Amino acid sequence: MFGDMQGMMAKLKEAQAKIEETKMRLNTVMVDGESGNGDVIVTITANREIKNIAIDDELLKDKEALEDYLIIALNNAIEKANQIHESEMAAAAKDGLPDIPGIDMFK
Repeated sequence: MFGDMQGMMAKLKEAQAKIEETKMRLNTVMVDGESGNGDVIVTITANREIKNIAIDDELLKDKEALEDYLIIALNNAIEKANQIHESEMAAAAKDGLPDIPGIDMFK
């Protein structure tokens, strides 16, 4: 029994290390979100950290449009980053967790 427990604990530590590795790697995955017309482009990491915002010069004359396009581009980038983040973290957790009979945590 204790051998199995030690094996599970080792497997959990491996999973924890793999999840931390994945988090670090996601800092290097860049995602662009843009307004429908491409006048505003926001670049964020898959860990949802904003890295760059590019704004077409013509938009600087229209504050209201700029605000609207920024919201659209940010939400677009965050949605894409969330999808990547969730799938990568689920894969890292699934690969590292021990098999516990009768429990399927990733149905």
